[in-house]
Amino acid sequence: MILVLVEVTPAGEAVETSCEALTFARDLSAAGGGVAIDAVVVGRPDDALVGELASYGVRRVHALTGSAYDAYAGAAWAAGMLAVRERAGSVVLMAAGTSRGNEVLAHAAARTGVPMAANAVSFGGLSPFTVTRQVVGGAALEEMQLGQRPAVFTVAGHAVQATPADAPGAGELVIETPDVAEADLVARVVSTDEPAPDLSGALKSARVVVGAGRGAGSADGFGEILELVDLLDASLGVSRVVTSLGWRPHHEQVGQTGSRIAPDLYIPCGISGAIQHWAGCSSAKAILAINTDPDAPMVTKATHAVIGDLHEVIPAVNAEIRRRRG
Repeated sequence: MILVLVEVTPAGEAVETSCEALTFARDLSAAGGGVAIDAVVVGRPDDALVGELASYGVRRVHALTGSAYDAYAGAAWAAGMLAVRERAGSVVLMAAGTSRGNEVLAHAAARTGVPMAANAVSFGGLSPFTVTRQVVGGAALEEMQLGQRPAVFTVAGHAVQATPADAPGAGELVIETPDVAEADLVARVVSTDEPAPDLSGALKSARVVVGAGRGAGSADGFGEILELVDLLDASLGVSRVVTSLGWRPHHEQVGQTGSRIAPDLYIPCGISGAIQHWAGCSSAKAILAINTDPDAPMVTKATHAVIGDLHEVIPAVNAEIRRRRG
């Protein structure tokens, strides 16, 4: 059986990356002959959440309840997940590759004495079980064997597209109240602040993203780039240096400390492609780089590249798009 930790939004819905992890689990289940998929959530879910998880093929939803789960504590969540695993006999423990998912599964792996693979993007053979995962901020891929049981790993964000199952699962709700040791509550959330509004939603979900880096030249150097964004009905994404210099707002930043994107097409203009930026855009299906440096990392990794000054190339592209549209 595959056991997946599902994180829940304040509104009571499964977060997108957890739905992606369930989709990944369903592919793994099919390869393994159709083994069952169960989910673990913290707190008592409502009927809508249970139904949502069932739509992704979940057989049972194990809800961890009790005062120990009133606030986030990575060790306590891991202890609860392992308690469910002990009764259910799970051979695979999974979660989304979020900060919490990686922390909880790291605790689980340490307690069971097995290795953990973080940020998997695909799986290979089942005997021995292998996964391919992102390393060095997504700049490289590593194949890792998980021959011991349970196999413990997290799924990189946007490695797969979240897709409901053709045949929904039963979605049986099981209330769990596992004991939690005091030592597991030493490190826990004791207070929270209201987060600033997340304005990056359009960027994260965009099918086309036009990127801009230091090559824009200044805060006034985005005219042609923004015109291309409009012509392609795209979203604008920028490198960290652009936000650090105050040229564009932070919610437009793509990278390790910004948004991770997975568009059908990414057009980075004047972006060298440092590891931190690549971590945010490596899931793009196609990359068309525009840069003056033919040896820039972004150019060497791109699907296609145009070598030239963005202030010369982009106006020509914009003019051609307008000409073809009449």
